[in-house]
Formats: sequence, C-alpha cells, structure tokens
Amino acid sequence: MAGFYRDLIKILKEAGCEFVREGRGDHEIWKSPVNNKFFTVDHGTKSRHTANESLKQAGLPKAF
Repeated sequence: MAGFYRDLIKILKEAGCEFVREGRGDHEIWKSPVNNKFFTVDHGTKSRHTANESLKQAGLPKAF
C-alpha cells in the first residue's frame, strides 16, 4: 500500500494550504486559509482515517 500522503498533499495545495515547517518525527506543520489554523500532516499517512482527519483539521471535506 503506497499510502495517502501524495494525494493528501495535492488536495491541501489545491485548497490553498501552505507548508509551514517540519514538525517532530515524520510530521509536518501546515496552515489552512479556510479556517486560518495550523494542523499536522503525518508524512507516513497510510490510513484513510488519518488522511481525512488532516483534511478535517484544515476545514476541508473528507476525500478518502
């Protein structure tokens, strides 16, 4: 299973979300223009539930 990271990042960028910085471990910190909040993205996202949770934190609808 390749994981959901690539598709998740594509959706975030299309929505205008911006990469802010590297977080701890394999996490990244992003900022959403939708709700003006920071959220984390796991670089090793292998679960659709985790991918959808990142989208939820960004104020975006489920995609997986």
